[in-house]
Amino acid sequence: MHINQIIHGNSSEVLAELPEGSIDLVVTDPPYLVNYRDRDGRSLKNDDNPDGVLPVFAPMARAMKQNSFAICFSGWSALPEFTAAWKAAGLRLVGEIVWRKNYASRKGFMQYRHESAYVLAKGRPALPQQPLPSVMEWTYSGNKSHPTEKAVEVIAPLIRCFSKPGDLICDPFSGSGSTSVAAALNGRDYLCIDIDAKHVTTAKTRLAGVTRFQTARAA
Repeated sequence: MHINQIIHGNSSEVLAELPEGSIDLVVTDPPYLVNYRDRDGRSLKNDDNPDGVLPVFAPMARAMKQNSFAICFSGWSALPEFTAAWKAAGLRLVGEIVWRKNYASRKGFMQYRHESAYVLAKGRPALPQQPLPSVMEWTYSGNKSHPTEKAVEVIAPLIRCFSKPGDLICDPFSGSGSTSVAAALNGRDYLCIDIDAKHVTTAKTRLAGVTRFQTARAA
């Protein structure tokens, strides 16, 4: 097991090597399959390639413990493809979380002022002791390290709600490492994977900063 590591590689292959039922919680933000480019022209690997994203969910589900959760961000335009992949992997859609933005991230037929994630269940997990509200306020990360970077303040409540200290949190689309940072700051282990070597380096640098902070605080 690659505990407390950020792995550069193909998530399907890495997850297939994990022991079955070894992951306590998945929190992940995969490419939305929209061929996204931000204002600086930055893009995401496999954001135009469903075969690079959707096959990850089957080995991910196999590696999850029975009666556990996965939280997966997704946009609306490819939601049919994502829901089909989740169902095929044996994951049941049990909830949606919407974050309300005070700005428009994009304008088209309307102003897009929200972000969504979907709560998926493997088996029949117990209800959280303190369920999150289905609508929350968004914290903007600034997207400094990644074109679609999620703030740690967005990820941390998910980890606290759907896992307990000492659990193993997995993110197969790690990006700049917000999930691993949130896990480490909340007393969880992490195992995060990304196909882009640049983002893996960024995530490792962020985790090194968290380790230094925790060491200094303990002293």
